[in-house]
Amino acid sequence: MSILPKKNQLGFFEIRLESIGGLGANLAGKMLAEAGVLGLGLNGSNFSSYGSEKKGSPVKSFIRFCDADVEIRDHSPIEQPHVIGVFHEALYKTVDVVSGLSADGIVLVNSTRNFDDIKNDLNIKYGTVAIVDALGIAVEEKTKVNTAMLGALFRICDFLDPEAMKSVIRKTFEKKYPHLVEPNIRTFERGFNEVQFKHFETPANANGKAFSRPQPVLGYETQTMGGVLTSQGNSILKDLSGSRQGFLPEFDQEQCINCAACDNVCPDFCFVWEEGEDKRGRKQMFLKGIDYQYCKGCLKCVEACPTTALKDLRETIGYADAHRVKQNFPYVAGGIS
Repeated sequence: MSILPKKNQLGFFEIRLESIGGLGANLAGKMLAEAGVLGLGLNGSNFSSYGSEKKGSPVKSFIRFCDADVEIRDHSPIEQPHVIGVFHEALYKTVDVVSGLSADGIVLVNSTRNFDDIKNDLNIKYGTVAIVDALGIAVEEKTKVNTAMLGALFRICDFLDPEAMKSVIRKTFEKKYPHLVEPNIRTFERGFNEVQFKHFETPANANGKAFSRPQPVLGYETQTMGGVLTSQGNSILKDLSGSRQGFLPEFDQEQCINCAACDNVCPDFCFVWEEGEDKRGRKQMFLKGIDYQYCKGCLKCVEACPTTALKDLRETIGYADAHRVKQNFPYVAGGIS
């Protein structure tokens, strides 16, 4: 008798993880598939899809399970998953993370926001939304987001055995990083216990989110003059906002002594300065604020600041846009001077 709660027409139960580089979704997918195959005797497969291997770039990890007597002959990306795990809310801006989700599907989001706000942002009308503060758990346990997300996914996929996952965690970390075994098990258990659910009633004739395969925005007919790339991380716009993994520096101008220690360590020229006069009328540069478009959340500035003018702040949606102080780069013929 099958232990899978539901299957598609090929006999697969499918999970898609939506993440950004650096949060460990690729490893999470491998561990999840391994736990199902070795722990329960299911057939399973896992692979990931991503572009350049850098923090902030979109990553997808795909996991398929099926009964032991079913062969997996489909190795295409998962377009109509039963469960979706969203590791970072910054993906909303560039990726349709719930594309193809079935009407009775479940989407898990790493967030501290309320269910209705997330439902509206994802533009879904029904189904089940699950929320876990994976970042908060990871910070407290000194681990990574992926293990907390795995815990929540095991609560959602209740046919999987949590003990099998703990064995995989031990096997993964005990040789190279034995000191991380117990913290990651605690992180997994907290993700399992702290995830919350809200079900939005699904009408009998409801359809899920239609899958839309993303197409290139720019081609030979639509490319801008000069071949400018408008994606994150390119050398022209240099939008690094998607690289942040949950934290950014908070600036308190009243505590700032304009020593420029932050500017000396910032790798991306995030700090905006303006010329002024001190109390004695002498010319001096004063820190005006932070251009968060350039900030990838490395927090080197917080470590370097000799006062409390810069503190680490957990990022919330809209904060960076509301507090951004834009750079005023002079433009010259041929590019930025």
